[in-house]
Amino acid sequence: MAQSFTLVVSCPDRPGIVHGVAGAIFTHGGNILESRQFDDRETGRFFLRLMFEMSEDPQGLHGAMAQLAADFAMDWQLVPTGERIKTLILVSGFDHCLGYLLYKTRMGELPMEIVGIASNHPASAMTVSTIGDIPFHHLPITRDTKPQQEAQIKALVDETGAQLVILARYMQILSDDLAAFLSGRCINIHHSFLPSFKGAKPYHQAHARGVKMIGATAHYVTADLDEGPIIHQAAEAVSHEDTPEDLVRKGREIESRVLGRAVGWHLNRRVFLNGGKTIVFGN
Repeated sequence: MAQSFTLVVSCPDRPGIVHGVAGAIFTHGGNILESRQFDDRETGRFFLRLMFEMSEDPQGLHGAMAQLAADFAMDWQLVPTGERIKTLILVSGFDHCLGYLLYKTRMGELPMEIVGIASNHPASAMTVSTIGDIPFHHLPITRDTKPQQEAQIKALVDETGAQLVILARYMQILSDDLAAFLSGRCINIHHSFLPSFKGAKPYHQAHARGVKMIGATAHYVTADLDEGPIIHQAAEAVSHEDTPEDLVRKGREIESRVLGRAVGWHLNRRVFLNGGKTIVFGN
């Protein structure tokens, strides 16, 4: 019976890449269902994502791809389409994004296995009621205990085999060390205004300045605070009639949607890191 696979490739651009990859899939009995590619003329890198079906054991294709990777200096992954990714979610007092991710996962819309939820607040502070039997880890933190608390997060990642960490409104700044440890596998969500407001109560700051547009940004975490490669953004118009509470409510909805979309694209291998940017083959 045919099984669906997803193949992602990035490498320096040169002639013959698509021909070689498509030929390997054909030779091993595969039938391509979807193909997206992008040639970045600025960086000279080529990005390819293929979905295909095949009845044969994929080991033969793995061998062919290993040879192509050596010839073309490729970074590549070949995985069953829809493979569930082990994920650890970090959250603080605002748990709307957590609730949204839990719902989408249980609806089968996000192919992830949530291996744990960690928070600097106790479980009793959460408002969502859908955590169920997912392991919950209360990891309190102070300025003096930050290194020890981050060591606990690292240990959780290692113990659970988490391949992705989501900062679902986790209101702690990661150290450079933890950011480096999670490089390329940690997604954050934050509000984004024009102009931008940092610090406490950003929606109240925006209201005081008469902002007409609010939004959110999902990005990979780097040592530079809120400046990692952007995966997805969205915005919504607001007006003088909106109260600070209206902005907070609308902001929660935008943050949840943007984070959910970015996480879904990552889980389905639709996002490629490209220096300080991303290539996103969205759907």
